[in-house]
Amino acid sequence: MSDVARHEALIHALGAELTPVRRLLPPWRRALGWLLVVAMVAAVLLMHHGARTMLHRWVVEPDLGVAACGAVLTTITAALASFVLAVPGRPLAWAWLPVPSALLWIGASGLGCLQAHIPGMPVMDLHGANDCLVFIISYSIPLSVLMIWLLRRACPLRPVLTAVLVGLASAAASASLLEIFHNFDASASDLLMHALAVVIVVGVNAAMGGRLLSRARTRP
Repeated sequence: MSDVARHEALIHALGAELTPVRRLLPPWRRALGWLLVVAMVAAVLLMHHGARTMLHRWVVEPDLGVAACGAVLTTITAALASFVLAVPGRPLAWAWLPVPSALLWIGASGLGCLQAHIPGMPVMDLHGANDCLVFIISYSIPLSVLMIWLLRRACPLRPVLTAVLVGLASAAASASLLEIFHNFDASASDLLMHALAVVIVVGVNAAMGGRLLSRARTRP
């Protein structure tokens, strides 16, 4: 048998053992699937709590409404950026996508703390601040797990950066969900606990999520 024939036989033998790989959906469609899960949770919370408290806070303190819009936009942009960066060959500039909305979220929240007291709204005490911290972290855990599971097949080349964006998207989504029934006036302790929760979620994702995504990349 000639060398050419042997090479062709080897190629056919190797090709026969290959398992078809299911093509990944485009990043925007996978991000949309995750965002739909967040939207369904928001719908359940709205049916249970209503929107009266949320709208009252936004009418009295428009800065809080702007901050809520910034949190929602951060959820969307961070989720999209994480799914895009998980695909090899995508430019690193995508990581900057959620930065403007995150700055809007942080800045408007800070301005809301400087406004006058909202009539009829209690000022947050330590117990209420702890509840906010627990809520954001508790809701961020399943949202982060779901996104990392969706990202593992893409084998991101920048696992830690991708995991940071996962944490930012999950924390922003949880803060947005909390806004639905958050019946406290804006205060420094409120802003501090929200910021602490976001830092914890992003940090844990960077450590654990980055490790999981790294394993997915090196998996045979």
